[in-house]
Amino acid sequence: MADHQPGLVEDALRTLGATRPEMREANRRWQAMSRSPRSRGALQRYRSVLGPPETDTARRIGDLSCRALTWPVPLWPDLRFEVLTAPGGAVWNEWLVRAPGAPGPVLRTADDLEPWCCTVDEVARAFPPARPMEGSAPTRWRLGFATPGPSGGPEQRVAEFTWGLLQRLVE
Repeated sequence: MADHQPGLVEDALRTLGATRPEMREANRRWQAMSRSPRSRGALQRYRSVLGPPETDTARRIGDLSCRALTWPVPLWPDLRFEVLTAPGGAVWNEWLVRAPGAPGPVLRTADDLEPWCCTVDEVARAFPPARPMEGSAPTRWRLGFATPGPSGGPEQRVAEFTWGLLQRLVE
């Protein structure tokens, strides 16, 4: 997220009481763990780093039965880190989602789309029909949609998300 919102990342580090070198070291350890030839599966990595999930529930998405595991996120108490696993335990999605019962932002216009205020799902529901688009990395998504423009007609937009959290509007 630092490449899109460096100022917000600096604020987050202060809030968490962490330093930039500590952030880099945590990232280095995560990358080493992820790329190790003896690496555990992705779900086991999350469990070893984040501890036991807050919730572990069965979910059905279309024809697919999966499990949804969530962990609290200290920086964003109203969000949860969600990992979706296919039968057999393979991780096929990991992102931030709104915590159950937590109010989401009111999204009516492009001006409401501030960095870190909302998730992919919230933008897609606020501005249907939204089009998922390929992101620039596995943890990044783009979403195409239309918002009301200044003259009242639809204005096409593309938003970028990292770990499911809005980073910026790009078009």
